[in-house]
Amino acid sequence: MPRSLWKGAVSFGLVTIPVKLYSATEEKDVTFRQVHPKDGGRIKYKRVCEVCGEEVPYAEIAKGYESADGRMVILEASDFDDLPLPTAKQVEIVQFVELDEIEPTAFNKSYFLEAEGPGAKPYVLLREALRKAKKVAVVKVALRSRESLALIRATDELLVLHTLLWPDELRDGSFAAPSDEIKASKGEVDMARMFIDQLTAPYDPEQFTDSYREALEAVVAAKLGDAPAPEATEEPAAGGGDVVDLVAALKASVEAAKKRREAAAKAG
Repeated sequence: MPRSLWKGAVSFGLVTIPVKLYSATEEKDVTFRQVHPKDGGRIKYKRVCEVCGEEVPYAEIAKGYESADGRMVILEASDFDDLPLPTAKQVEIVQFVELDEIEPTAFNKSYFLEAEGPGAKPYVLLREALRKAKKVAVVKVALRSRESLALIRATDELLVLHTLLWPDELRDGSFAAPSDEIKASKGEVDMARMFIDQLTAPYDPEQFTDSYREALEAVVAAKLGDAPAPEATEEPAAGGGDVVDLVAALKASVEAAKKRREAAAKAG
C-alpha cells in the first residue's frame, strides 16, 4: 500500500468529502550512479559556498532569490508560512467543464483520490454525477506549498486528480508551425487517411513496452553475470534527404499496414 501524499477535503457545494491523495504514476527508468571506473567507488559532491569556500551542511542552506539585476534576497521559513494558501487543505470545485476543453499540453501530474472515513458516500455521489454529466471538475489545490490549478474526473471506480500548468507556463508554439503557403493535395490527404484507417484500433496500453529499457536491463544483467550478453540488432538505415512522392510512399505504407494487420489476425 503506497503512502498518501496529502490529506484534505473536496468541497462539493455544501458536501465535504474527506480524501487522501496518492501518486498515480511512478518512473520505471533504469537509474545509474556516478562512480570512479578504477575501483567502482561512488562519486560524492560537497556543497561549497562560492564566496568563502566553506562546506555548508544541508541543514544550514537557505533559499535565495536572485533578481534580474543580480541582487540576492534570503527567504526565511516564516516568509513561506505567512503566504496565503486558502486551498491548503480544502479543494473547492469552482467549475465544471468538458474534458476536451482542457488543452492536453497543460496536464502535469496525476493522483488517485481515496475517500476517508465518512467520505465514501459523497465520493461515490461525485463520481457518478461526473460520469453521467460527462464533465470534469476544475479545482484549485495546494500541494508541496505550491498552489496548482487541477481537475477531478471519474475513471472506472476512482476519482483522479490531474494538476494543470498555469496558462503563463504554457509556451506559444506558433513558431514551429509550417508556412501557410505549404499545402497538402486532396490525393495526399485521402491516402494519409487510408493509412490512418489501417492502423486504427482500440487503445490497449498493455501491448506497448519500453524496448530501450528492456535492452538496457539485459545489458546490466549480462554485466552482473545473470544472463548472456544480448545480441546486437541492426537498425534500418534512415531515409535520405531526397524529395519523395508522398502518395507513393503512403500507398506503400498502407499495403505494409494491411499485411501487418492480416498477420496479426492470423496469429491471434
